[in-house]
Formats: sequence, C-alpha cells, structure tokens
Amino acid sequence: MPYVIASPCIDTMDRSCVEECPVDCIYEGGRKLYINPKECIDCGACEPVCPVEAISQDRRVAEGDEEHVADNARFFAEVLPGRDEPLGAPGGAHRTGEIGVDTPFVSGL
Repeated sequence: MPYVIASPCIDTMDRSCVEECPVDCIYEGGRKLYINPKECIDCGACEPVCPVEAISQDRRVAEGDEEHVADNARFFAEVLPGRDEPLGAPGGAHRTGEIGVDTPFVSGL
C-alpha cells in the first residue's frame, strides 16, 4: 500500500518529505508533490515529517481527498501537459529534476 500526497500539499510543497525519503520517489509537480507508487517502498518515513499532514497510506487518506489516490497514480501513468510521454518509473526524482506541471485534476483546483 503506497503512500500518497493529498490536497494540503497544493501550493505549499514544504519538501521535508523529499529529504526524508530513502528511495527518492517523491516528484515535484508545479503546485504539489507526488509519490511514485512503483518506487515507494512503503517505509512511511515521509509521513511524520510533513508539516501540513498531506501524506498518508493510500487506504487512509482524509475524507474528501480520496481522488488524490487515483490522481497520484495518473501523474506517472498518463501524459502530462507539455510532455510527450508518461513519466513512468524513472528511478528517482533526482534523475528527472522538477517536473513543473501537474495533473489536470490538481491544475483545476
């Protein structure tokens, strides 16, 4: 059960979780961070350091944030605006750098 980042991260992006992640699976969109479900090892190190409590297990997201579970997966599986192909599982956020765009769901919020 991978971890996901929900609405409290939008326009906040503290990035404490990025520093804590041992496998570099947290990617930076334009307004929000995203956890790659294929790269996440479910260690939970990111959850307690998030100052806005945006991170939880995918089965334990806050009420009203359920859509962020599917949207988090879409960030990696679908072609994002301005990109030619899905991000997939590139093997770490440091390899890609800041992605700089969000899913249409987050962009529309």
